Amino acid sequence: MTEKDQQHDVKEAVRAAVKSGTDVHQQIKDITLTALTKRQLDMENIKSVTEAVGNGINEGMATQGERSKEVFIQAATALDDALAMAAEASKLAIEEAASRVADYSQHDFNDAIKDLQDMEGSFLGTLEKIAKGSNQVVADIVSDFVAHTGQSGTAVGKQSLIALEALKNLPQISKEIIVSGTVGTVSTLAQIGSGILLGIAESLKSSSSKK
Repeated sequence: MTEKDQQHDVKEAVRAAVKSGTDVHQQIKDITLTALTKRQLDMENIKSVTEAVGNGINEGMATQGERSKEVFIQAATALDDALAMAAEASKLAIEEAASRVADYSQHDFNDAIKDLQDMEGSFLGTLEKIAKGSNQVVADIVSDFVAHTGQSGTAVGKQSLIALEALKNLPQISKEIIVSGTVGTVSTLAQIGSGILLGIAESLKSSSSKK
């Protein structure tokens, strides 16, 4: 499946979930996690999936009427929560790689750290695009949500900060990388991260099915 095909499928699945108005948070979280784990967990994939989810939310909101605010909050927090899990998976991948540091280049670590630094910006950028492409009612809802997260913080932002703070303690990783981060080569760490995220997602699904 090409990236364009995946984006289309994700957008349509999210649009249908939002339009249904039922269990929106869980549906979109599952859709997002599934999409993220189909490719390596690098920023290109994260941005692609986040954009597709955002477009699906935007299109699905058109039919919500009075429930627009409630449904949007469920949808946006689902995306936020899924990205926070991706940040955790990325941290675990870096820690795993750090234990086998000879197998990875400094560029590998640079890429992984940079991706963690950029995750929250990708999420907020997607919300801003939704606001710009929506009617005034939805735009106001999105703007209020963004303003609120600006005060309380996003789940992915908090998890990324926790991850970056933990990684500072790894002797194999230069603190200068944590602070600055530079774009390097495509990282095999992203493949490890994708596998870890898949394990987390499957574990959550298993726990949910037992309830």
